Amino acid sequence: MSDAVHQPQAEPSWLSRNKLAIAPWVFLIPALFFFAIYVVIPIFASLRLSLYEWNGLYDASGNSTATWVGLNNYFKLWDDPNFWTSLRNNIAWLVLYMLAVPLGLFVALFLNQTVTGMRFYKSMFFFPFVISQVVVGLIFGWFYNPDFGVVGTVWKALFCEETKNIVGNVTFKCSRPAPDILSSPEWATYGIIAAGLWPQVAYCMILYLTGLNNVAADQIEAARLDGAKGWKMLWYVVVPQLKPATFIAIVVTVIGALRSFDMIAIMTQGGPFGSTNVLSHYMYEVAISEYGERYGYGSSVATVLFGIMLFFISYFLWRMYQDEKGGR
Repeated sequence: MSDAVHQPQAEPSWLSRNKLAIAPWVFLIPALFFFAIYVVIPIFASLRLSLYEWNGLYDASGNSTATWVGLNNYFKLWDDPNFWTSLRNNIAWLVLYMLAVPLGLFVALFLNQTVTGMRFYKSMFFFPFVISQVVVGLIFGWFYNPDFGVVGTVWKALFCEETKNIVGNVTFKCSRPAPDILSSPEWATYGIIAAGLWPQVAYCMILYLTGLNNVAADQIEAARLDGAKGWKMLWYVVVPQLKPATFIAIVVTVIGALRSFDMIAIMTQGGPFGSTNVLSHYMYEVAISEYGERYGYGSSVATVLFGIMLFFISYFLWRMYQDEKGGR
């Protein structure tokens, strides 16, 4: 009986040995490449540009006319009242925009029922989320109009008396004029924030509806057996299970408040007298719009806004890391 001939097995290649470690990078590298091109490089370019004074022009030789000014643009920001107005408005957006989170929760609780016509109600509440911010701005611009908008119509019904002039045309004699919200430096910002809350509440509602579908039914039944109901059931049993949805809702709402631009550009263009500007729109106004070509100064505004967003994003990422670490 002859001995079996054993063929030595070929040693696996480096690629075969490390394919599990390589696989994630195959998917990550293209995304990282585009992230570097469209995010990282522009960030550093903006930081560099903020140290120059530049009007965007080049000389006859094709060289930039930018002048090095160091931190002078940031010193100018400190003395710029329009910058502080924009920063205050950003804070107002941050504070009031957070109302979208509890409002979205309560709307989701209302819609999370099995009653006739609930699909129709859900579609109506979902509608603001799918339309453009520009369309929302136009709708609320008409809504606030003191002549033909809803605000003006309600005001005429409450405070005005219908009369006819000599030729028979209908006019209104009002005890006080209808408020023009978007023309008021005191109220315009709050009017725009209210408009922004409409689609943001819809977004938070969607997050909470998804979360409510994953609430553990056995915990609800156990709480009912223990006598929990109403607000106690909501606060101690339901809300803790909605923590992931709440976290995402807060993150998206904060970022949305900081990058608010569309509706300001549509509804007031930063007016009246710059009273509704936020940092993102003020940056556009001083650097790109017809009012100025101060690219270095606009980049310094963008750097401040980036620093604020970086603070919040870093905090949220740290919280995510702590939650994942605690769940292991």
